[in-house]
Amino acid sequence: MMACCLKDELLCSICLSIYQDPVSFGCEHYFCRKCITEHWCRQEHQTARDCPECRRTFSDPTLSPSLKLSNIVERYSAFPLDAILSAQRSPFPCKDHEKVKLFCLTDRTIVCFFCDEPALHEQHQVTNMDEAFEELQRELKEQLQALQDSESGHTEALHLLKHQLAETKSSAKSLRATIGEAFERLHRLLRERQKSMLEELEADTARTLNDIEQKIQRYSQQLRKVQEGMLILQEKLSEVEQHSFLEGIASLSERLKGKIHETNLTYEDFPTSKYMGPLQYTIWKSLFQDIHPVPAALMLDPVTAHHRLILSDDCTIVAYGNLHPQPLQDSPKRFDVEVSVLGSQAFDGGVHYWEVVVSEKTQWMIGLAHEAVSRKGSIQIQPSRGFFCIVMHDGNQYSACTEPWTRLNVKSKLEKVGVFLDYDKGLLIFYNADDMSWLYTFREKFPGNLHSYFSPGQSHANGKNVQPLRINTVRI
Repeated sequence: MMACCLKDELLCSICLSIYQDPVSFGCEHYFCRKCITEHWCRQEHQTARDCPECRRTFSDPTLSPSLKLSNIVERYSAFPLDAILSAQRSPFPCKDHEKVKLFCLTDRTIVCFFCDEPALHEQHQVTNMDEAFEELQRELKEQLQALQDSESGHTEALHLLKHQLAETKSSAKSLRATIGEAFERLHRLLRERQKSMLEELEADTARTLNDIEQKIQRYSQQLRKVQEGMLILQEKLSEVEQHSFLEGIASLSERLKGKIHETNLTYEDFPTSKYMGPLQYTIWKSLFQDIHPVPAALMLDPVTAHHRLILSDDCTIVAYGNLHPQPLQDSPKRFDVEVSVLGSQAFDGGVHYWEVVVSEKTQWMIGLAHEAVSRKGSIQIQPSRGFFCIVMHDGNQYSACTEPWTRLNVKSKLEKVGVFLDYDKGLLIFYNADDMSWLYTFREKFPGNLHSYFSPGQSHANGKNVQPLRINTVRI
């Protein structure tokens, strides 16, 4: 009601709106300058001017502006009336006026109805101190809660980062040792192979030199005897008297006995080729038997194979058959919906590595499966179901079969995939076997026996994906 009363006092009785440039002319009634001017214009035929409020007439009224009323109107328009009225009960009077202060939420500052310029806060959210206090208290509490949540998040993040830092340092230290051990083993093998090869070279050298020296000694002795025979014959041929020459001819054969030797030298080449040629490749082949692990010669288990899968006689190749299902006896071990097959070897510990040729295919899935996985009906290939695999799909996309799938960053089409299992450490790592670049790592606590898993995918009538999966066996 107070607000309505105040507003009524600030209304022009002609336009019934808030005063615009209020003026008066002697009767203490106020009007908008424009309103009273237009009112009098309509009275041009009259000699006097009247007041629309009290009807008093004036012969020549002078319009006097009311600066005080203009200021009140301006402030009323700039500041909300309810704030002004409630502010009068505030215990915080302005130091210059015994009136209350207001608060501009937009500028976040205290303002005085009488001291501050209203234009500075026009269209701003102005309220009384009590409401401003409550509003800002609420805002600050929300900010405090947000900061507390942020503090909790940052504290947890820092804890995780510090844990990750410690784990990374520990892992790096362990990996340095692993790398050092791997290279030291190779160095030791190379040094041993180098020592063995040098010893073998020294033995071949000693044997060849000894053979040559013995032949030199033997041929030197034979040469002296040949030269002695030559002297005997030259001496005999120097006899010109026939009787003497013929008389001694019988004893000449005895004197020449053992002096004549044929030259039947056989020369055995020094085995330089044995230590030349593709020496590094030769050394690598000799080291291969001592390197662990190397691509294992895994075999597929026919008992687990889907009835549309065709296995090679040596159980190292699997392909999808498009014609008719094979008349195979059903078994709890056999996959009946998923075109899959397991490897025959069970892994329950140790380190293993094998390679699978996947070239010219548009779909496949390989990895590991727990021995107890479901083999009947449609199966979800994911770790929670006992499968740890990667997949090629849509012709040129590669993903790890996580939950959800994780897209792999593969730069070029895979021809051969390497699978590394360190059972005891819970690591299953996939590689591009052509350059041994990393593809994906599963870190799991593996449950019981594991088997290698293969799915060549279905072949299509257009000839796509007809190539088989083949276990790559490296033969040295």
